[in-house]
Parts: sequence; C-alpha cells; structure tokens
Amino acid sequence: MKSPPAPPRIYVDADACPVKDEIYRVAVRHCVPVSVVAGNFIRVPQDPLIERVAAGAGMDAADNWIAERAGDGDIVVTADIPLASRCVKAGADVIAPNGKPFTEESIGMTLAVRNLMTDLRSAGEITGGPRSFGPRDRSAFLSALDQAIRRIQRRRAGQAATVKD
Repeated sequence: MKSPPAPPRIYVDADACPVKDEIYRVAVRHCVPVSVVAGNFIRVPQDPLIERVAAGAGMDAADNWIAERAGDGDIVVTADIPLASRCVKAGADVIAPNGKPFTEESIGMTLAVRNLMTDLRSAGEITGGPRSFGPRDRSAFLSALDQAIRRIQRRRAGQAATVKD
C-alpha cells in the first residue's frame, strides 16, 4: 500500500523577496510549512510552520538548496528565472513575487528573454529594468499563492483517496 503524499511546502528565495510577510500569513492560514532560504541569516516569525535556512554565502547556495528539495506538490516563490526553470522541471509550482506563474509552457521563452537581456546589458545596451513593485503586484501574488495551495491540496486529497482504495 502506498503512503499518502507529503503535505505541500512553500520554498521562498528570500534574499530579495518583497512578499515574505504575505507568504507567512497565507501559509499559517492554510497550515502549510514554509522554508525561508537565504544566503545568510534572515529574520522570520517565531512559528513552528516557518523554517529559516541559511544556505551559505556561496554563489547560488540558496538557489541550489531550494532546487535540490522542491518537487511535485511544492510551491517555490522566486524572481530568479534560472531557479524557476530548475524548479518547474522538478514539478514544483513556481510563482514570481508579482504573482506571475512560471510554467512548463512559459519557462523556456522567459529564460531565453532573460538571457538575451543579460547579453544586451553586457554589450552596453541600456535595456531598463523591471517596473517597480506595487500594490497590484502584491494582490496578484496573494491570489496566485492562495490558488496554488488550494490546487495542490485538492490534487493531494484526490491522491490520498486513491491510496485508500
């Protein structure tokens, strides 16, 4: 007999994440554990659902820690496109802080555009940056995170029912 699926977990690429407080609120409401991953120490609320992970100061240490653990039924919050690509390939739901989902269908083009913009900037082109983060982004993120949690919980409830049969 197969064991029921593990509960979903939210992995947060925390170093430059503008929606950490929102993640904590939604996670506590849904009783979903959170791993807040940063290169070094980062302050998190005292809550048994929220785990602080100092992945180390090495280049991409936090990204590697997340990518090695995130998988099907987990949620990753990141604006880092290469990390998003790795996590999507592992089966995780990946959401940018502005609420934009990274999916199998979109990640290839998103990664290609990111690489093109990096090449243009390194060649001296002025490409501008992303628009500033605002209240609409925060609202879109909250909605996307809540929907992702509910979708995963429904899917896992269906899997658990199948395991019992």
